[in-house]
This record gives sequence, structure tokens and C-alpha cells, in this order.
Amino acid sequence: MELQEVKFEGWPHVLKAQQFDSGWIKNILFPLAIRMEGLYGHRLCGALLLDKEMISLFCGESTRTRASFEIAMHRLGGKVIVSSPNARLSSAMGKGEHFYDTCLALIEYGGDVLIIRNDGNEELGKLAVLSSIPIINAADNAEKDKQHPTQALLDLYTIQRRLGRIDGISVAMIGDLRNGRTVRSLSYLLAKFKGIRIFFVSPLQLQIGADIKEYLTRHGVEFSEHLDVREVAPHADVFYQTRTQKNLGTEDWDRADEAHGLTIIDKRVLDLAKLDSIIMHPLPCVGEIVREEVDPDPRAIYIESKNGKPSQVKCGLFIRMALLLIVISPEVCCSLLRTD
Repeated sequence: MELQEVKFEGWPHVLKAQQFDSGWIKNILFPLAIRMEGLYGHRLCGALLLDKEMISLFCGESTRTRASFEIAMHRLGGKVIVSSPNARLSSAMGKGEHFYDTCLALIEYGGDVLIIRNDGNEELGKLAVLSSIPIINAADNAEKDKQHPTQALLDLYTIQRRLGRIDGISVAMIGDLRNGRTVRSLSYLLAKFKGIRIFFVSPLQLQIGADIKEYLTRHGVEFSEHLDVREVAPHADVFYQTRTQKNLGTEDWDRADEAHGLTIIDKRVLDLAKLDSIIMHPLPCVGEIVREEVDPDPRAIYIESKNGKPSQVKCGLFIRMALLLIVISPEVCCSLLRTD
């Protein structure tokens, strides 16, 4: 394995899903994540990033993304030297300092990687040009292209681990598609693979953006739009449910009110779904899945590991461990992949 093979477009920053191609995902990221699974299970990964340091700056709400990055760094033997949740309120930004100034000051203090969640509209690409260390986008709210690239990468990995393939799958993306960052990033990544079909299921006012539809058309991805998840349930390999993005301005609606369609997953949907399909959710889940009906089903893999394979949540830890290794110590990645 050569060092150049580990690198990707936009190196060393992880800013958008469009940076990654299917070959890199299949041949670099996924094998390294599998390696992390094995080492993690045997507690053998604790020196891979020894003496390396992470700065964690979250200017938006997060539990799992922030926790999984910080836990990943600890598990690899590194240190989280700054952890700033709710930074818009609790840091100098709350006093009026510009987002870029806060970030540049933290970068100046030192560190090996900066993890950022930004619910403002600043472009992280502008910051990356000025940064002396890798920046990983842990979700942004950029006006032109909201993204959550690491979530999309872990979602792909979950699909691969559960279905054994990505090429040729059909995915039902459900819920608030207009403001959902995860569905945008996942759509970009799915377009890199062959034979993909996407069912977008949402109320009319929350349909996926025209820019995503144009991108999918340009890349030859078959997609269709629906109001009722039951229409597509018999055909979907993956159900990708999403919450109402109230923190990003979406007004709540009754998902079970069939006047607006049907964008809830319950027993009715389970009864129509393929027996070998999977149900995913980037979380938090706040009512869009009827949990008492769906959670016990072996197809529901968003939180609980089942059938000897990791849950979507656990896959997130392994992917973020892999990404930290790739951007901080690519030489270590080469060594691990050579001995895989």
C-alpha cells in the first residue's frame, strides 16, 4: 500500500461527501474500518495515535457525532485537548467573535486535527485554506450545500456490513429531505456507485433540493419522489428514516396524518418490507419510528447490534477511527492495510 493511495480529493480535509470516490471507499476506508473493528474488539488500538491531539469545536447541537469522535480519539491513544460543546453560546463567539477567528485561534494553539460542527452559514472550505491542520466537517449548515460527510460514510459502511454490497441497492430516504444534511451527503456518495435507485419520500413542502436531483441525474442515478413510504416499502433494500430538522427551521408535522402522505415507519411498513432489508436512522429519533413495533425487528439496526454485526451507531465509531488515522497518520494506515 502506497501513501498516495490513502489520500483523497481535498486532502487532508474532510469537508464534503463529493471528495470521495467508490474505489477509495471500497479499497481504503472500508478495509481500515474493518481493521478498527478487529483491533477495537481486542483492545489493541490504543497506541496508533499516541501523543496526537484533537480539538473538538461544536457550534451546533450534537451528542453522538461529538461523542464518537472523542471516544474514537481516546481509543486510538490520542488526546482531546479542547472540547467545546455549544460553542456559539459558551465561547468568544457568544461575545461576538467571528467563527473564523475562533477557529484560527484554536488552530494556532496547536493540535493534529480540528473537528467542527457549524450550524452557522460560514463555508468551511474558506477556513481549510487557512488551516495548518486537517479539518473534519462534523456537519455544517452552509447556505449553498449543507453536509454531514462523516455520517454519510458511516451509513455506507453500515449498508456494506449488513447487505454485503452497495452497488445495485434501492434506498428509501424518508422525512425532512429539504433540510436534512445526512440525506444530501448520502445521496452524493450513493451516486458514486453502480445501479443505485433512490426513493425520496416526503411531504411536498419538504422534498429533496433541486441541486441534488440535478446531481443524481447527471450521474445516471434513478430516483423518484413519493408521499407514502408504503408505496416503496416492498422494493427498498434500505429504509433511511430522518427526523424533522426543527433546529434548522423546519416546522413539525404529523407524520401519521395521511393527508400529508405517510413518512412514519411502523408495523404497516414492516409487513410490506423485504425480509432482508434494513432500517437505518442517523438519530436522534423523536417519533418518526414507532419504536415499540420496530426496535425488536432484526431489520432495525440503528442502535442495537444484531446477528453478530455492528449497529449503525457502532459503525460510526469505526469509520471515525479510520478517518482520524487517515488524516493524522496516513503512514500508520499504510502499515495496517499492508498487514491486513
